[in-house]
Amino acid sequence: MSAFGRIFDLQDYLGGGSGVSFLPNRNLVLVVDDDLAMLKGVARLLRRHGYDTVLFPSAEAFANQSDFDGAVCVLLDINLGDGSGIELRHRLKAAGNSVPVIYMTGNDSPAVRTSALQSGCLAYLTKPFSAKSLIEPLERASAGLT
Repeated sequence: MSAFGRIFDLQDYLGGGSGVSFLPNRNLVLVVDDDLAMLKGVARLLRRHGYDTVLFPSAEAFANQSDFDGAVCVLLDINLGDGSGIELRHRLKAAGNSVPVIYMTGNDSPAVRTSALQSGCLAYLTKPFSAKSLIEPLERASAGLT
């Protein structure tokens, strides 16, 4: 595994093995992006607004995530180096998981936007995006208004 992958390995981040449960009411956001600078920047922004984060640097790192009990939302990049964020969303839905998803992308196109919206998302953000455009849908998700 690369050093980048180890930095944000979920099990290392949580300090435990599989089966770790998130604490409810933590305002937890799961962030999936293969851009290290984006992960760090989003984590800082969310922390300033009272959200905890768990960071995933790839689709593969996120694929085995199965505990969403304390998660307010998944912030999901659409164009990951090792997969599609939209496909990850479809897998979540197929597994019966209804955690809200906010997509982010640096490669906006009508076809991608349509696919993202059809997959069922709380918001669709084009990078770079403002703090307000991210925090507003997160606040709706936190309040159960999704």
